[in-house]
Amino acid sequence: MTDTFVIVGGDAAGMSAASKAKRDDPDLEVIVFEKGEWVSYGACGLPYYVKGEIQSLEALVSVTPEEFREERDIDLRTGHEVVAIDPDDRTVTAEHESGDVVQSYDHLLLATGAEAVVPPIDGTDREGVYTLGSMSDGKELREYIARARDGESLQQADRGPACRYLENCTGPVGVVGGGYIGLEMAEALAANGFEVNLFQRGDQVLTGFSEATSEEVVAHLREQDVVVYLESEVLALEGGEAGEDGNGTVEAVVTADERVDVDMVLLGTGVRPRTALAEDAGIELGPTGAVATDAYRETNAPDVYAAGDCAEATHTVTGDPVYVPLALTANRHGRAVGQTVTGTPTEGGTVAGTAAVKAFDVEAARTGIVDHDEAREAGFDPVSETITAKSRAGYYPEGGEVTITLTADRDSGRVLGASLVSEYGEGAVHRSHAIVGALEEGTTVFELENYDLAYAPPFNSTWDPVLVAAKVLAGTLR
Repeated sequence: MTDTFVIVGGDAAGMSAASKAKRDDPDLEVIVFEKGEWVSYGACGLPYYVKGEIQSLEALVSVTPEEFREERDIDLRTGHEVVAIDPDDRTVTAEHESGDVVQSYDHLLLATGAEAVVPPIDGTDREGVYTLGSMSDGKELREYIARARDGESLQQADRGPACRYLENCTGPVGVVGGGYIGLEMAEALAANGFEVNLFQRGDQVLTGFSEATSEEVVAHLREQDVVVYLESEVLALEGGEAGEDGNGTVEAVVTADERVDVDMVLLGTGVRPRTALAEDAGIELGPTGAVATDAYRETNAPDVYAAGDCAEATHTVTGDPVYVPLALTANRHGRAVGQTVTGTPTEGGTVAGTAAVKAFDVEAARTGIVDHDEAREAGFDPVSETITAKSRAGYYPEGGEVTITLTADRDSGRVLGASLVSEYGEGAVHRSHAIVGALEEGTTVFELENYDLAYAPPFNSTWDPVLVAAKVLAGTLR
């Protein structure tokens, strides 16, 4: 009798595991339960769909349900929501419109993902308040933009001051949160003619990046007529009186110092792991609040694994548990589980928190540990230097500058992390890859300054900005 591999969740981690397991063991029965209709889609592309650069939701789908079923021989069951797991009996129970299903398993993967955080403030249930965590969220936002552009919002004469710069201003909107989704959605909404107000609770956008990166991004946002409110915690979303069939429409974002009129609000205040199913089954969570696993992604329940945005990972620099819900981590860890359950135990690998973001005409990247308080908590004595260097040879007719904040440990010289920012296309993101390599190898800043990086005038200067940053920081440590 062949084994049965059951997977809960049909996005990156789940479908990577299913595909790899079926490829390595074609006789393995692979069953995937997905409560929605979409599987294997690129959620990271949703802001660009909302913006209009990507024309259809279907374009975000990597592999269709039919391809999984017919070409990969995977028993994919959409519209099935798993509501219970019994690790003792090795079964899962799924609800479906045709009736409940009880399925036994030999191996089980939890790939339940994450959900958008809705902050505990009044008014988040009003009409016109959106999140962006799913394909349906993206569809609703795109439909809102279409309605607004068709003239269902107020007339341009009633708009705020930023509208004088826009040919077809469709109204003021609020974006709450200055992280990846907040910045990407600020660009998407501005590109569609909205007057964008961005509210960030802390004193910088892009928490986890350097102060220098944040300052450059904020300056550019303001150049693009985005009104940025820093240190502005949103206290409430106010609006009209609730009607018989709703909670009233949002009309204003209220902070301690401001009341800003808006037609719509996008909540970009982060995500949290979906862990209720695991908790109900007695599966342990880690210190981050996500599902705890070992290096092979196995939980405390035998033959039950967890991967993707619901699970913890191990940090490359500190070796401690960390919650980093990013696409590559999900795909990589899902693939590792697929290999493990088919007889080749494979570690999921560590994560450095490497991430990138585009905001209008700037790009930024970060990896490792940049924040000094975080580094000290991990037992390091951090030292940072920030440099700005040319992105290409000075005599080359194109190019710009790259600003890098590089952090290392004072005693050992070990590279701890970096934050980079440049004009879009000038290489901040690609240059971060050299730092990732240094983190993976435990490289010192003295070794990094001697990396043999490629040089040609159209791509960089003789001394790449990464090498410049390493030289400056190495000089400080010496």
